Amino acid sequence: MHPLVYTPEIEVVADQEAQLTQEIVEQMGASARCAYERHRHALRDAHAKSNGILKGELVVHDGLPPELRQGIFAMPRTFTVVARLSSAPGDIHSDKIPAPRGFAIKLIGVPGERLTPDIDGSNQDFLMVNFPALAFGTIPRYKVMLSLLEANAQAPDTFQRLVAGTAHGAKQLLEALGGMPGATLQGLARDNHHPLGETYHTQAAIRFGDHVAKLALRPVSDSVRALTGQSVPHVEYATIRDAVTAHFAQSGAEYELSAQLCVDLDRMPVEDASVTWPEELSPHRPIATLRFAPQATANPARLVYGDDVLSFNPWNGVVAHRPLGGIMRIRRAAYERSAAFRHTMNARPRVEPSQASDIPD
Repeated sequence: MHPLVYTPEIEVVADQEAQLTQEIVEQMGASARCAYERHRHALRDAHAKSNGILKGELVVHDGLPPELRQGIFAMPRTFTVVARLSSAPGDIHSDKIPAPRGFAIKLIGVPGERLTPDIDGSNQDFLMVNFPALAFGTIPRYKVMLSLLEANAQAPDTFQRLVAGTAHGAKQLLEALGGMPGATLQGLARDNHHPLGETYHTQAAIRFGDHVAKLALRPVSDSVRALTGQSVPHVEYATIRDAVTAHFAQSGAEYELSAQLCVDLDRMPVEDASVTWPEELSPHRPIATLRFAPQATANPARLVYGDDVLSFNPWNGVVAHRPLGGIMRIRRAAYERSAAFRHTMNARPRVEPSQASDIPD
């Protein structure tokens, strides 16, 4: 099947979307203010806990076929990258509570027309999580799920561990709390597998030059492939961060960035990010290699820079890779509000790095 040709008509804005977006952003803002009062420090609305800040490079492959030679991947080149590994909740919790993991990458010095001109710099952000679909893949479902997640965030750690164990039999409890069908619970919890061995996904669709795609990062070097499916032992409050630190103190890592082109909007929808796109219909195909050398990933200066200075936003990028679908549209408002609140309350300017040396060693 031939890849779909991108047109603006691919996106369909629902009648109540603007109202729901405003309600959700206000709800998230209230939660952020509560978290600020608890910590006396402003956190991200999601993926608040850093597990490591890395510097590396992304090498775009030579000889790509025309349908993959799109946007910033149109020609072979090497981009400097800063990455942030994180845990998904919008507050800081013990690693004893299983949670989805995030892998956000920022490509520095990317040419092209900007999606959000008022964000300084010329960088491209791709935000990924370690499961292919989003449990709350539409805006109305997101609003219902947000209330469930916020209620759980205030619960004692013992209760959170029970709720987080959906993969181990607590699905009925979550359904009773949120009234959500079981299919939407995918990805709310994970085992405490080593984050460096996981495969990460954009979950929602993006424009891919002339086409539409989802991206994924999978481990390919031996040192990180060996960690796939391996549980982190003796989990305590910050064990995930310590595991990442220990790995990069001795070894590097290499990942393959791939694109899955949309070929059928019915089976590969843009407006519902809870639907996993079938690989048998359109497989992921390699487009670039992401490399990290051994380094210190969690020294104080680097963690403070990652938590208080850096921002990652799917709308910080070029028009050729415009985020698509309702979940991506609501992220535009949510991420900007979150970043503005965090930087204001912490009295730290938002700065887009322009070179690798901007990230503390």
